[in-house]
Amino acid sequence: MVFTVTIQDKDRMISSKHLIEDLTEARNRTLALVRDLSDEQLMGPQLDIINPLLWEIGHVAWFHEKWILRHVWNQEPVRQDADHLYDSMAIAHDVRWDLLLPSREETLSYMQEVLDRIIERLDSREPGQEAYFYQLGLFHEDMHDEAFTYTRQTLAYPAPSNLDQSAREPSPPGAEGRALPGDAEVPGGRYLLGATQDIPFVFDNEKWAHPVQLMPFQIACRAVSNAEYAAFVEDGGYRSREWWGEEGAKWLQEVQAEHPVYWKRESPNRWMRRNFQEFLPLEDDLPVIHVNCFEAESYCRWAGRRLPTEAEWEMAASTNFDSNGTPEERKRRFPWGDEPPGGGQANLNGQTMGCVSVDAMAEGDSAVGCRQMIGNVWELVQDRYGPYGK
Repeated sequence: MVFTVTIQDKDRMISSKHLIEDLTEARNRTLALVRDLSDEQLMGPQLDIINPLLWEIGHVAWFHEKWILRHVWNQEPVRQDADHLYDSMAIAHDVRWDLLLPSREETLSYMQEVLDRIIERLDSREPGQEAYFYQLGLFHEDMHDEAFTYTRQTLAYPAPSNLDQSAREPSPPGAEGRALPGDAEVPGGRYLLGATQDIPFVFDNEKWAHPVQLMPFQIACRAVSNAEYAAFVEDGGYRSREWWGEEGAKWLQEVQAEHPVYWKRESPNRWMRRNFQEFLPLEDDLPVIHVNCFEAESYCRWAGRRLPTEAEWEMAASTNFDSNGTPEERKRRFPWGDEPPGGGQANLNGQTMGCVSVDAMAEGDSAVGCRQMIGNVWELVQDRYGPYGK
C-alpha cells in the first residue's frame, strides 16, 4: 500500500501559504490513519519491521520541532523530554515499546502545539533558505504516513475508513492506453545518475548527480503482475533450490515460505490475498506486492530475467533520447515530462488505498515506454542501498 511523498511545484515551495496548506494536509492524513485505533492498537506488538504507532506519531512532531522550531528558529523545546522520547537516532528500535510515552491525548496535544508554532512563524514571514527544512519535515511526515499504512497491513488492522478515497476502484486491465509490449529498448550511453542541483528539493541520498556509462539494455514496460508471479509459485518456485541464491535459500529455509507472505490458497485454482484485515480473491492484473528482494530475484531467475540496476531503472524512468539514441543531459522531472501529475499519470498519495492494474496510467509512460515508474508500487533493483560510489 504505497504512499508517494507529496509532489510539489518549485513555485509552491517558496510560498508560506502553500507550505501551510501542505503541512496541514499531511497532518490531517496522519491523524486520519490512526484516529480509529484503540490505545492497545496504537502500541501493538514488538516487531522488527514496525514501530509502536503512539511513539511514531510523536516522533513525526518531534522531527518538525527539531529541524524547524529549534534548528531554524532557535526556540526552546515544546517538551523538555522530547529528545529522550522521540530521537530515532538515539533510541534503539527495540526499546521504543518500553518508554514511558505520553498518553494519546498528551501526544496529540504535543503534535498540535508544534504545528501551531510552525504555522504562526509561516504566517509572519515568507520562508527563505529555511524552506528546505519545512519541506524536509513535510516529506518526512508523508513517508511516515506510508509507514502507518503498512503497519496497519502488517498487523491486520482494518483499512483506514476516514480517508478521501475517491479513486478507490482499481482500473480494469488494459483500460487505459495502448497495449504494452513486453520490453522497452533502452539505448544506454552516458547518464547522470542522481539529483541535479536545479531540483528544488532533494534528499541527501540522491546527492549529487554523477556520470555513469550504461550499455544498451531491455527493461519490462510494466511491473510483474499477480498472475505472472502466481505462475512461478504454481511451478514450484518456492520448492526449487535452483532459483534461489545463497542468501535467498538461507532466508527460505529460515521462514519456510511457500508463497508471498499475505497469500493463502483457498482451492487448487484460487489464491486469496490479505488486504489489511480481510482476504480478497487475488487480482490477476494488479502488481505483485509484499515480496522481498530474495523472492524478486528468484522469480527473475525462473523467468530468465534479472532485476535492473539503479542506474538502468533511473535511465528508463527519466531520460530523453535524441534522434540518434543519445541520452540528453537534462532529465525529465517526472517519467512523462516536467508537468506535475494531474491524476491520470500515476497512482499517488494513497487515494486508492491499494494498487491499480499494471496496464493502467498510460499517460504517465516514460520516454522509452515504461509505465508507472512513479507511484503504485515500490520497485526493486539489484543494488544494495548505500552512498554513491566514487
